[in-house]
Amino acid sequence: MKKRLFIRILISYCAVILLVAAIVAVLFSRQIRLIETKQIEEGLLHTARLVSLHPFDEIRSNIRLLAQEAGARVTIIDAGGGVLADSRVDVSQMEIHLNRPEVEEARLRGSGKSVRRSSTLRDDEMYVALAVRNDKGIKGYVRMSRSLREVEDSVQRMYGFLYRTIGFALLPTLLLALVFTRKIFQPIREIRDYTQAIRRGDLSGTLLVKASDELGQLAEAINYLVEEYREKILLAHQEKGKLEAALASMVEGVVVLDSQGRIESSNRGIESILDRRSSEIHGRSILEAFMSADLQRALERFRRERKPVLEEIRLSGKQPNIVDVNISDIQGLPAGEEKTLLVFHDVTRLKKLEQMRTDFVANVTHEIRTPLTAIIGFLQTLLAGALDDRETARKFLRTIAGNAERLSRLVDDLLTLSSIELNETNLKLEPLSVDALIRTVLPMVESSAAEKKIALDTIISGAVPGILADRDRAVQVLMNVLHNAVKFTPEEGRVTLFCREDGAKDWVVLQVEDTGIGIPSQDIPRLGERFYRVDKARSRELGGTGLGLSIVKHLMASHGGKMEIASILGKGTTVSLFFKRA
Repeated sequence: MKKRLFIRILISYCAVILLVAAIVAVLFSRQIRLIETKQIEEGLLHTARLVSLHPFDEIRSNIRLLAQEAGARVTIIDAGGGVLADSRVDVSQMEIHLNRPEVEEARLRGSGKSVRRSSTLRDDEMYVALAVRNDKGIKGYVRMSRSLREVEDSVQRMYGFLYRTIGFALLPTLLLALVFTRKIFQPIREIRDYTQAIRRGDLSGTLLVKASDELGQLAEAINYLVEEYREKILLAHQEKGKLEAALASMVEGVVVLDSQGRIESSNRGIESILDRRSSEIHGRSILEAFMSADLQRALERFRRERKPVLEEIRLSGKQPNIVDVNISDIQGLPAGEEKTLLVFHDVTRLKKLEQMRTDFVANVTHEIRTPLTAIIGFLQTLLAGALDDRETARKFLRTIAGNAERLSRLVDDLLTLSSIELNETNLKLEPLSVDALIRTVLPMVESSAAEKKIALDTIISGAVPGILADRDRAVQVLMNVLHNAVKFTPEEGRVTLFCREDGAKDWVVLQVEDTGIGIPSQDIPRLGERFYRVDKARSRELGGTGLGLSIVKHLMASHGGKMEIASILGKGTTVSLFFKRA
């Protein structure tokens, strides 16, 4: 591009120089031709006047001498146009000359001229005719002619001189043209290099062009545009950064589809919903990425109606999710660049909480209604007359008292669980001896274990350090676990309490292992939910509220620990309590 532009400018200079030289040559040749022709005409006319002063007979006898002295051809013509004498040609071979333009003009005006090609001499000649008069009128004509070859020779000499002059002047002229071309092209090259750098994304620096002409004004305009461009790019980067930060911090999943229906971009929220990296779904269709026919139908409905669509979708996968998806257009884009925005709000937890709330209300209602029904029924029976039978009344009152105690335990457990979940339980964490904790809890379950002839064993591995716990809550946790172990272990079974240290993670682990009925593997993940029982009939028969393990789970979490359950159906269950080391 550089060479082509430079050569074009240089050739333009050379063309202008050559064109000027050609115009000068044409004008000069024309002017020289006119001057030379005029001089020849005036000379011939002057010579013709001098010759006409002599008698025709004298002219005829001395015509060659006159022609030699005049340096021209001399022709004597009579009044009728006949040639009387000619200095070059035999008159017998010449025709009548009355119709010659110069003779006709001389007959009318006294003198005439003409430039034409001579049919006799085969050459371009200038003819001048002069009418010779006497008393009776025109006596004849004296015609002088001269070849115009010398005019052409003068023009050719002028051309030779001009060519030599142009030849001598061409080299310095070309050097000047080269210098001026380089001077003109230098700012153009700087502008080109600067704009190419901008095209590559390099916006640093400023265009410096030392010129006050249009190129300098162009450079100032480019600098102004680049500065505006820098500000807009900076603003765009800032806005993009804000948008990316907002999208990254959003819990909701965001997906943008291009005009072809392919996933163009997404945020981190969608990764947690799909449990896949964003790069794995980019470039795919919605159906390929989400594998959901319901979502595809919602998208097709949006494309038909071109109205925002809000729909609840169930997504299958490793962890099935329920999401509210909002599908809408992205506004403000150029024509032909339609993009679609899908915003996914994961409502799985809300749905679970709603289900838990529903189950909780149903379970609480059922748990309260059962003892209340018994209490009301026995009271009504007593009021109806059974009170008079002391033995029956005593039996009914014991049943009423047992159901009242069951209601009281249920209310106490609900209040405890609610207090823990609302963080209203103030734990007084302190170093606590494991031996002291065990000695405090074991007597509380020994009587119930003795009734079922269940052996209670304690195995402590080495010197176990203390735990960081609230004394009363730690007692409550261990007692609930031991109570469940005794309750669900058949007669003559065994409940063993292990204590060990997990030095790798600074845990002190209390394990309660029983030889009870065990728990099916599919039910283990749900243990710790409110009112969840593996065997509801047996649990109610044994007086359980279904809240014991839920309280244990939440209390362990409040201590910064955890509860783990392992079980083999028909062989027994192991509950592990992880306390922080003191």
